[in-house]
Amino acid sequence: MFIAITLHLLAAIIWVGGMFFAYMVLRPSAAKLLEPPQRLTLWHDCFERFFAWVWACVILLPATGYWMVFDLYGGFSHSGWHIEIMQITGLIMIGLYVYLYASPYRALKKRLSNADYLAAGQSLAAIRTIVGANLIIGMTTAMVAVAGRFI
Repeated sequence: MFIAITLHLLAAIIWVGGMFFAYMVLRPSAAKLLEPPQRLTLWHDCFERFFAWVWACVILLPATGYWMVFDLYGGFSHSGWHIEIMQITGLIMIGLYVYLYASPYRALKKRLSNADYLAAGQSLAAIRTIVGANLIIGMTTAMVAVAGRFI
């Protein structure tokens, strides 16, 4: 069980922490310091590396979550409401990420390769909106995970 809890926690920290850093630190810094072509290229390169980690998190979080639900609690019928909330919000986050990757991120890559910086900026704006939503959901999920059993 220690392995499941550890992997689950690390995956959540990596994903939510990465989104917090990107949204609250990298975004304003890049906007202030870089011109659009360099800024868009930086974002693409960051996403390319970060999204490899997010894919690992997308696999690890449900796998370790269900492992704990069935091994620790004996199923959802014996778990608390906070576990069900984590499952629902986790699936929403995964759905948003898969959409982000399949649509605006792919469009960003294509538009950058064509040096269409205006359209690439529109793709980045769509990504920013989805990351912002996922960040709020992820932080809420973390609070529910920690405090839920005490409420």
